[in-house]
Amino acid sequence: MRRLFPVTDLTAADTSGEWSLDRLADAYAYPAADGPWLRANMVSTLDGAAQHDGRSQPISCESDMRIFGTLRGLADVVIAGAQTVRQEGYRPARARDAFAARRAAAGQTPAPAVAVVSGSLDLDFSLPLFVSPLVPTLVLTGAGAPPDRIATARKAGAEVVIAGEGSRVDPARAVRELADRGHRRLLTEGGPRLLGQFVAEGVLDELCLTVAPLLTAGDAQRIAGGPAVEVPKRFALASLLEEDGFLFTRYRRP
Repeated sequence: MRRLFPVTDLTAADTSGEWSLDRLADAYAYPAADGPWLRANMVSTLDGAAQHDGRSQPISCESDMRIFGTLRGLADVVIAGAQTVRQEGYRPARARDAFAARRAAAGQTPAPAVAVVSGSLDLDFSLPLFVSPLVPTLVLTGAGAPPDRIATARKAGAEVVIAGEGSRVDPARAVRELADRGHRRLLTEGGPRLLGQFVAEGVLDELCLTVAPLLTAGDAQRIAGGPAVEVPKRFALASLLEEDGFLFTRYRRP
């Protein structure tokens, strides 16, 4: 990693041109706050596509994945929508030696938990994400979720968290429910529909957005979908990292 320019402290740039995982972890550390902090990590092309052929991997790069791993290494829980879990082939988060001491000092589990948001619970609960995670996977759903699917999820070893009425998961309640379980450092990886819900509800605190120097055209989703907010929400640039034309931006709610 190179050329990291924190807006509030230009002297923090690494003149050697390289950033270790430890330096990245310092740069992306969660703020010291009593309440939960919800961070999103997304990637987009120059023309606004969040996916290509239905997946984010084709528009990513090695450095983007390095930051992806760092953000996971700092989080208590990774939140993802059911469609994203299916499309991206989610597996359990793994423990990494590079973050072991940092996580232990912060009182965190060896790896972040994964929380899947699904109203219908139309998920394959035989997958490793549910039956063999290092930390039990959570499933966020509504009170009206099918009882048989709730029972299947619990039998597989998942922790079912009711975070809404009917089949809908309420974004603000989901954040509160996770915080009540000790998950203060929250990371969502989308997809666009879930991120749009967090934005509309006003509970997103930070966006880490990779801008890929690619043009794809087509009708791919943007990083956030769903109904438009009544008034655009303003965020402030916190830091900027560039490598090989990719921009790694970080914006925070003022």
